[in-house]
Amino acid sequence: KYHDMASMKDVEERTDQRQTLDAKVKANLSMTKDELEPFKRRKKSHKHYVACQIEFLPSVDDLLEPGVYNNFTGFSLNYISKENILSSNGLSEPLFGGHQSLQEREETYYARNQTLHCGFVQGPEDYPDTGFDLDENNKMYMASCRVVVSSCIFGSSDYLRKPTKSKIGPYSKKNVCFIMFLDELTLGTLSSEGTVPDETGFIGMWRIVVVKKLPYKDMRRAGKVPKFLAHRLFPSAMYSIWLDSKLRLNADPMLIIEYFLWRKKAEYAISMHYDRTCVWEEVLQNKRLNKYNHTAIDQQFYFYQSDGLLKFNESGKEPVLPSYVPEGSFVVRAHTPMSNLFSCLWFNEVNRFTSRDQLSFAYTYLKLRRMNTGNPFHLNMFK
Repeated sequence: KYHDMASMKDVEERTDQRQTLDAKVKANLSMTKDELEPFKRRKKSHKHYVACQIEFLPSVDDLLEPGVYNNFTGFSLNYISKENILSSNGLSEPLFGGHQSLQEREETYYARNQTLHCGFVQGPEDYPDTGFDLDENNKMYMASCRVVVSSCIFGSSDYLRKPTKSKIGPYSKKNVCFIMFLDELTLGTLSSEGTVPDETGFIGMWRIVVVKKLPYKDMRRAGKVPKFLAHRLFPSAMYSIWLDSKLRLNADPMLIIEYFLWRKKAEYAISMHYDRTCVWEEVLQNKRLNKYNHTAIDQQFYFYQSDGLLKFNESGKEPVLPSYVPEGSFVVRAHTPMSNLFSCLWFNEVNRFTSRDQLSFAYTYLKLRRMNTGNPFHLNMFK
């Protein structure tokens, strides 16, 4: 009886705490709605931004990988490749991101030896594959890459920007893989405009890799696969650089890695947003511009607040991050265990909630940090 009473008391206390937190979250949500409605269209102000000066080394000739890369948090990650999920009506539909429960999701945030969902999940035999299908020759080539620069265009949503060849040295031209993922629609559009791969499969420095059967109808969400899961697509790679298709590569990849990772002793580098620092602001902006379904945004935002996400406090003594909102179009990674884990976790948030990755970045990073106080994740968030 004593144990029953103690456990009941514990449940009551946790229920009270949860109700108090829920009330605070709902208050914050109502404040967000009040700030949003009624919305009066203001005259557009044109802000001017000054480009940051980046002092790259003059050449790659004397580059040497620093020994600090042997001191990052070490553990082993394996990935769920197949699921047999039963529902009340029989077998559930196989999904590229898998069927991850909330309990499984919670457990994956610990930096330790584990097997987790990280895309590329297949269903049982005799069920259709879940997408992102690649030619075997391309798979073999990608498996040999040690340093990768990658980008993608899906849904014929952009035009292809070739790297500036004169800015890239002989070493990188020989040793770095430059991969442009296209779907068949985009390849057809480029071909109709006269931009076709040569006999070796290249357009300029880009090796064209055609993806068949995209795993999502939402092209933005489909683009998160190569953006976040470079360590899955390039299993032997030590470093990768991601560029959104709106960017052109204008510097040598090895100089980029030296500047953003080695010099900063970082294993992951991403640019902060040029205008917004707080997720609350990003939520409002997404709604104002109708970037995504408002209800879906609210559900995601409510979930994150109920799990402890707070507003960005720039005046804090030691801010955890210089901004809670990334620009996100340029990512430089060392494929360390923590970097790979963070990438899987961030991808799983985009898979579970909205495809607006700027809404889930800070939550994912802060939760990973909070649950691994003895295992730092070395992030360089730059202007």
